[in-house]
Amino acid sequence: MTSDRQQQVINLKNELATPRRIVLTNHQGPDGDAMGAMTALYQFLRKMGHEVTMITPNDYPEFLHWLPCNSETVNFMRQKEMATAIIEKADYIFHLDYNQIKRSADMFRPLSASKAVRILIDHHPDPSLPANYLFSDSNASSTCELLFNILKIWDASLIDRDIAGCLYTGIMTDTGCFSYRSATSYTFTVVSELLVYGIDRDAIYNQVYDNFSAQRMRLMGYCLNSKMEIFPEYRAALITLSLEEQRRYDFATGDSEGFVNLPLSVNGVRFTAFFLEKDDKIKISFRSKGSFSVNDFARKHFSGGGHLNASGGEARTSLDETVRKFRELLPLYKDELHAQ
Repeated sequence: MTSDRQQQVINLKNELATPRRIVLTNHQGPDGDAMGAMTALYQFLRKMGHEVTMITPNDYPEFLHWLPCNSETVNFMRQKEMATAIIEKADYIFHLDYNQIKRSADMFRPLSASKAVRILIDHHPDPSLPANYLFSDSNASSTCELLFNILKIWDASLIDRDIAGCLYTGIMTDTGCFSYRSATSYTFTVVSELLVYGIDRDAIYNQVYDNFSAQRMRLMGYCLNSKMEIFPEYRAALITLSLEEQRRYDFATGDSEGFVNLPLSVNGVRFTAFFLEKDDKIKISFRSKGSFSVNDFARKHFSGGGHLNASGGEARTSLDETVRKFRELLPLYKDELHAQ
C-alpha cells in the first residue's frame, strides 16, 4: 500500500472515530468476494460502535448463506422501500467489489441520490464510480485482500476468527482456489496471516464447493452433456442455459456458479462463454487462459467488463441472437486465440 493510500485509510479511520450510520453495498448477483467483504466489514464496523446495514441488490447463492450475519442482510430487490429509506439516512456508504454504479442494478437510483460520504473498495480496473475515498487496485487478487490491509491499519485487534473467515472466503473464491494468475505471492502472505486467526479452511471450502443440491449437480451434467459447444478452430467453447431449462432443473440463484470454467478443462480451449437467459436480458460470463483479454472482449461487444481472464456482460437480444453474435465474432479473434 502506497503512503498516499495509507494516509487516506488513516483519514477515513479518523472520520469514523465517532458512531455513524453506515450502509454497505455490493454488486448485483453478489459472489464470494462481494459477500465475504461485506460480512467482514459489517462485523468490524459494528465492533467500532457504528450503526451498520448490509444491502445487496438482489439474491445471492445459498452456498454463501452460512457466512456470519447472513440473516441481517437486506435484499433491495425484495425489500425496496425499507432499503431505500436506510440508504437515504446513511452518513457513509461503502461500495464493495464494484466500480460502476450501474452494477448495483435498481439500487443505483437511491445510491446516486444519496449525499453520504462514499468509500469504494474494489479490485476491478478503470473505476468510474465517484467516491470520496477510493481504494482501488486491479493487481489485487480480490476486494477481500484489499479490505484486510485497510482493517489492519484501522485496528488489527478487532479482527477475529469470523472476520478472517469471511475475508478468506472472498480470496479463495475470487482466485479459483488460488489457481488464477491473480493469486500473487502477496496473496499467499495475506492468507498465511488469516490462518493465524484459527480459521478452518477445509470447512470453508466444503461450505462453498461441497454444498450443492442434487438438482444442481444434475444440471451441471446436463450442461456438459447437451449444452457445451466446442470450437477447436478458435480454441473456444460456450454453454447456454435457457429459462425453460432452468425451470426443468428447479434452478436457484448460484446454481450455475462456475459453469463458465468447465470447458477450460478441455484440452486446447482457451476462451469460454456462458449464456444464462433471464426474464429481461441474457447474462454472460467470460473466462480465458493466457493473454486473451475477456475484459476487452466484453467491453467492446457485450456492455460489460471485468478482469483480463474473467469478465461479464449482457445482451438485450434473444438467447439465440446473442449466441449467434458470439459465434460470428470468433473468427475475428482467431489469431489472438491461437497466439496463446
